[in-house]
Amino acid sequence: MTTSVPSFTEALVAPGPTPEYPGRMRRFGQLVGAWAAKGSRLNEVSGEWTEREFTWIVEFVLDGRAVQDVELVVSGSHPTGFKTVSTALRVYDPDAGAWRVSYFAPAEGEYCHLVATPHRNGLRQDGTGTDGRPIRWNFVSITADAYAWEGWVSNDEGTTWLLVEHNEATRIR
Repeated sequence: MTTSVPSFTEALVAPGPTPEYPGRMRRFGQLVGAWAAKGSRLNEVSGEWTEREFTWIVEFVLDGRAVQDVELVVSGSHPTGFKTVSTALRVYDPDAGAWRVSYFAPAEGEYCHLVATPHRNGLRQDGTGTDGRPIRWNFVSITADAYAWEGWVSNDEGTTWLLVEHNEATRIR
């Protein structure tokens, strides 16, 4: 019997969420699709905010037990016209009742690990940044066609928080 091996994409990307945890998978699953995003980032040294635009693509992966995203920016030098800036993998951990999140932006030297839980009308992701400081990434509102996201950092082990990034996006797929 000959079985053809699937491509990497076919093996990774899932057609939908696992049926084992439908409510839990909906938390990040509601973001599956493609998004046109605008954001601003704080340079903590200069105090200046920088505006940016990017495309965010989110898919179910690992037989629907996780959600992975990629952040793309326009790049005329790349064959596709886009450069992949970062990726995050969000895996639901049924034993912990929470999502484990790993974020990677290799060109920027950013590697963050967080745990995500529901919070008010969105999702809170708490963890540690590459520099060891506590970080908090909040989806503060998610609708079928839009989301807002905030990135926070703490310089005093979580007593106070500094807003360092804000993104808003609209669904394009």
